Amino acid sequence: MDLTADNPLKRNRSATALSARNPRGSQGADGSTRGPQVNGASCGLPPPQLRGCAMPGGAETLDLPMWQGHSHLSRDGGRQRNAMAHLDAEVKEEWLREDLQFYFMNPCDKYRARNQIPWKLGLQILKIVMVTTQLIRFGLSNQLVVAFKEENTVAFKHLFLRGYSGTDEDDYSYSVYTQEDVYENIFFAINQYHHLKNLSVGTLGYAENEDNEIGLKVCKRHYKRGTMLPFNETLDIDSDIEIDCVHLALQDLSKNSQEWKNSPFFRLEFYRLLQVEISFHLKGIDLQTIHSRELPDCYIFQNTITFDNKAHSGKMKIYFDCEAKIEECKDLNISGSIQKNTQYVLIFDAFVIVICLASLILCTRSIVLALRLRKRFQTFFLEKYNRHVSNSNQWEFINGWYILVIISDLMTITGSILKMEIKAKNLTNYDLCSILLGTSTLFVWVGVIRYLGYFQTYNVLILTMQASLPKVLRFCACAGMIYLGYTFCGWIVLGPYHDKFENLNTVAECLFSLVNGDDMFATFAQIQQKSILVWVFSRLYLYSFISLFIYMILSLFIALITDSYDTIKKYQQNGFPETDLQEFLKGCSSTDKCEKGPSAFLSCICCLRRERSDDHLALVS
Repeated sequence: MDLTADNPLKRNRSATALSARNPRGSQGADGSTRGPQVNGASCGLPPPQLRGCAMPGGAETLDLPMWQGHSHLSRDGGRQRNAMAHLDAEVKEEWLREDLQFYFMNPCDKYRARNQIPWKLGLQILKIVMVTTQLIRFGLSNQLVVAFKEENTVAFKHLFLRGYSGTDEDDYSYSVYTQEDVYENIFFAINQYHHLKNLSVGTLGYAENEDNEIGLKVCKRHYKRGTMLPFNETLDIDSDIEIDCVHLALQDLSKNSQEWKNSPFFRLEFYRLLQVEISFHLKGIDLQTIHSRELPDCYIFQNTITFDNKAHSGKMKIYFDCEAKIEECKDLNISGSIQKNTQYVLIFDAFVIVICLASLILCTRSIVLALRLRKRFQTFFLEKYNRHVSNSNQWEFINGWYILVIISDLMTITGSILKMEIKAKNLTNYDLCSILLGTSTLFVWVGVIRYLGYFQTYNVLILTMQASLPKVLRFCACAGMIYLGYTFCGWIVLGPYHDKFENLNTVAECLFSLVNGDDMFATFAQIQQKSILVWVFSRLYLYSFISLFIYMILSLFIALITDSYDTIKKYQQNGFPETDLQEFLKGCSSTDKCEKGPSAFLSCICCLRRERSDDHLALVS
C-alpha cells in the first residue's frame, strides 16, 4: 500500500529525498534517463535538448541545445550540483528536526502522531501493578518470619533467664548484685536447657554447635592472676586475659548435678572475673506458614547468655542474644494444596521477570537511539554553525527516568530470582531479597512522577526539584561542616553526662531530632547537674545549635527551594529560556509546514515510512 498517494506532503518529501539520494537521475522503466525529481516534477534530459526545471533557491536550468559547447554545460552542471548539495543539506536538516521533535514527544503526542498504542507506557503501568503485588505478597510472608524470630527470642528469655520480668533494662536484659544470684542464674540456665523438651510449648529441639556437639558451652574470661585488697588500697594484677571453656553434653547433665556444679571450673573469682558466657544451639520449625499456604521454614537459633562483669562495679549485667538462621529443611512431606499454591507463586514471579526484562530491553534501546540522535545533532551543529553543542544540550538526550527504570528492572529481576529460590526453600537470604525488592518498588513508584509531569499542573514538583537540587547540595555541604562540628563537640563534652551523647551515632541522631523540633525538653532535662561547668556549657551548646539551625540554616534551606519554585512559576507564565536545541526544534525549513501547524506535522510523521537502510531513521524514545 502506497501511503504517499493520499498525502501531498509525503509525496513532496519523498520526491525531495529521492533527488537528494540520486542527484544525477535514475534509469526509468523504459530505458530513458530521468533527472532528479523536485517537488514531484521529473527533469528528463532527452536529446537533443535540455528541458528547463525549476530548482530550489531560485536556480533554474536553461533550455540549451546539446551542441552549444561544453562551457555552457559545465557552468550549468556546476549550478545543478550546488543546487543539489543545498537541497540535500535542507533535507537532512528537516529530517533531523522532525526526528528530534518526535523523540521529545510524550506518549500522548506519539499516540496522536502514530495512531498506535504506546506499548512502553502500557508495559510500565503493568509493571507497577505486578511489582507492587509481588512486594505485598513477599512482605506478608516476611512478616511471619520476623514475628517467629521475635516471639522465639522472648520465649527463650523467659525460659533461660531466672526471674526475667519481660522488660529489658536499657540495652541488657537485667542485672544481679550478689554472688549467690550469679551462681543461681548460671545453674538455672543449664538446668532449663537440660529439661527443655518437657518445658517449652514450641517446636524446639537440640542442635549441634560449632564443634559438631550437642550440649552447652560455658566459657569464662578473667585476668591471668591478681591480688586485690581494697581495705589497704593494694592491687597486684596481670592484665593478660585468659579464656577457659567447658562443654556440658546432655549425658553429663543427666548425671548427678552436684558433680558438675562442684567442679573447679564453676568456682568463680569475682575480683578478676570479666565475663561468663553460656552458648547453645536449638532447632525449630515455623508451622504458621502453613496457614498462609506456604512451605514451612526450618530455623537454627544460636543463643548466648552473657554475664558481664567488666566494670567490677558491683552490678553484673546479663545479656541474652539470639541469632536466628533459616536453613533448608532436609525432608518436607506436606500434602494438600500448598504445593500447588507454591507453583502458582513461582509462575507469577517468572512473569514479573519477563515483564521487567522487556522493560529493560526497551529502555536500553531508547537510550542507545538517543545517543545516536545526539551524535547526529552534534555533527549537524558542527557542520552548519561551526561550533560544538553545549553540555546542557547534550544532557537533554540522556533521559534520567530511563536510567532509573533500568536500575529498578535489574534489582527486580535479581530480587525475583532470589524470591523464587526462597520460595522453593533453596535459599534463605530474606534480607538481601527484601532490600532488592523494596528499593526497586521505591524506584518504580518514583518513576510514576514522570508521567504526572506531562501535565503542567503536576510538573511543578519535578521542575522545582531539578532547579533547586544543585543549590541545595552546595548549601548542605556548607551546613554539614557546622553540623559535624557540633556533633564532635557534643560527643566529647556531654557524652559522660547524657545518654543521647554517648557515641557519635546517637549524637548525630539527637541533633537531627532537635533540628526538627523533636524531644527538645527531654534533651535539656536529662543533662546531669553533677558539674556546674558542664551544665552551663550544655545550655550554651543546645541554645546556640537550635537557634542557628532552626532559625537561620533551616530557613535559608527553605528559601532556596521557595526561590526555585517562584522562578519556575514565572517561567510557566512567561516562557522558559530556550536553549540551542529548542531553538533548532522551533525552526522550519518550509513555510508551508509552519503554516499548517501541528496536525500537518504529526500527520506527516505518522505517514512517513522509510527503508531500513536509510541513515535518517526516525527515533522513537
